[in-house]
Amino acid sequence: MREYTTTNSNPFVDISHQVWAWEIPVYLFLGGLVAGMMVISGYLLLSDRWQKPKSVAYVLPAWSLVLLSLGMLALFLDLEHKLYVWRLYLTFEITSPMSWGSWILILVYPALLANLVIALPNALKGRFPSLATLSDRMQERPWVLRSIAVVNVALGIMVGIYTGILLSSLGARPLWSSGLLGPLFLVSGVSTAAALVHLLAKEPEERAFAVRADIGLLVTELVFIVLFLIGLMNASRVQQEAASMLLGGPFTAVFWVLVVGLGVLVPMVIQSLAVARRIGHTHVAPLLVIAGGLVFRFVMVNAGQLSHWTPT
Repeated sequence: MREYTTTNSNPFVDISHQVWAWEIPVYLFLGGLVAGMMVISGYLLLSDRWQKPKSVAYVLPAWSLVLLSLGMLALFLDLEHKLYVWRLYLTFEITSPMSWGSWILILVYPALLANLVIALPNALKGRFPSLATLSDRMQERPWVLRSIAVVNVALGIMVGIYTGILLSSLGARPLWSSGLLGPLFLVSGVSTAAALVHLLAKEPEERAFAVRADIGLLVTELVFIVLFLIGLMNASRVQQEAASMLLGGPFTAVFWVLVVGLGVLVPMVIQSLAVARRIGHTHVAPLLVIAGGLVFRFVMVNAGQLSHWTPT
């Protein structure tokens, strides 16, 4: 991961000249979003909800493939030596989170393709009769459906956690020095995926399911954020200084207003009122959740790169 710091002697105070990195935050956001979509897709297959003609299960695999490819492109653009990226896939380093993530992402593509074939959109059935025949045969075998569903859920959880572990494994950055980043990024990714399902779903039952699920995920995400900050504030002095960037420091307004306020609390209230039927369902809440998830990655990546164990 490239560094995007300036020569400022006190990075905890002034970020006015900070060159904000965008490739890694976008990669982490899209990776987490796809991870959540895989978990939801697997659930839809296991619960037989996908059998409804207008189920969102018919569009999630295609969306996942496109978004994951865009995320991989963002990661590729961040690489310092782009021509040697192929070497990453010739070896496997068991102690390297990047190596684990690279090979897991290779497995994600066939899993998504298998999911796509099972829930084949009507537009593809007409153009590719052989795929339609294969889809029918796979649907006739319950064990195939269950296997693909479980694989999608498992890989989705692994990718979602990996997006957080990728940061927490870099011990040189005290802000990222927390074992909660993996679960936090996973929950955030599934939450943004549920918000996207809310936007894409045409079946009222699936839309209501996405809203209820997202409320629980937002509550869980908020708890993880609080625990993450408490953990840093009760750790070493350097980790406390790193946490201070979010608690009175230069990233405070962005984090608490855009991420926690507009990205978690406001959507939670709106969706709770919608579930209670006090207001109608609106696209405002899921859009805020998705935007908040993206800003969260930007804040964590850029604030983390400005945190150091020793003064710069």
